[in-house]
Amino acid sequence: MKLFEGLAQYGPQALGVLRIMTALQFIEHGTQKLFNFPPGPHAEALTGLALSSGILEFAGGVLLAVGLFTRPVAFLLCGEMAIAYFMAHAPRDFFPVNNGGDSAISFCFIFLYLIFAGPGAFALDNRNNAKA
Repeated sequence: MKLFEGLAQYGPQALGVLRIMTALQFIEHGTQKLFNFPPGPHAEALTGLALSSGILEFAGGVLLAVGLFTRPVAFLLCGEMAIAYFMAHAPRDFFPVNNGGDSAISFCFIFLYLIFAGPGAFALDNRNNAKA
């Protein structure tokens, strides 16, 4: 449709906004685990997998938000979300809406897309390309 043909030129900016907004939501999961902010129902001492996931979510989210090492970070976070889904959510119920894993699935596939698409606009990864 001619109506949407002109939008293709804004693909890098849309991808950059998707990366940034996803990262900001992901950071929130990390800050809730690490700092209990925002306060949640599962405030407890962190050990093992919960501590590791909190660190990955916070640090990985910050790196994605600024667009630094986007592809390798997205690779790690995609794997983390796949593992989180199958270890924590899938055993509760078959259906993601019932097991609380729908956000883990969404994060996983957005990160998978970022592995292939790259950071889009507004990323520190692009600073070398700007000099050319």
